Amino acid sequence: MKLSEKNKHFFDNVYEVAHLIPKGRVTSYGAIAKYLGTGSSARMVGWAMNGSFSKKEPVPAHRVVNRNGQLTGKNHFATPYQMQELLEAEGIKVADDQIIDFEKVFWDPMRELGF
Repeated sequence: MKLSEKNKHFFDNVYEVAHLIPKGRVTSYGAIAKYLGTGSSARMVGWAMNGSFSKKEPVPAHRVVNRNGQLTGKNHFATPYQMQELLEAEGIKVADDQIIDFEKVFWDPMRELGF
């Protein structure tokens, strides 16, 4: 898929925010979209995460989940278990593709970055 210049810029902004998510914390596609001023484009953030694996500098896509804390992007990793393994390596507990205590590890860029 060839991205327009506008979408390339959006994807780069998504990657910048993803790089700010601290280890041991997660955010949602929608939270990133809202922070970027495009609250209805959570799906586009998901597409950016799917495309992040081709970036030279690794993007911590494993720290971006759906609004309920589910690992909906897990099938885009090298194995179906890699996303969970990366999160668990950072101390995040996961069961049945769901982050345990999601509210406690949720990182809201609007609040944390002082928008």
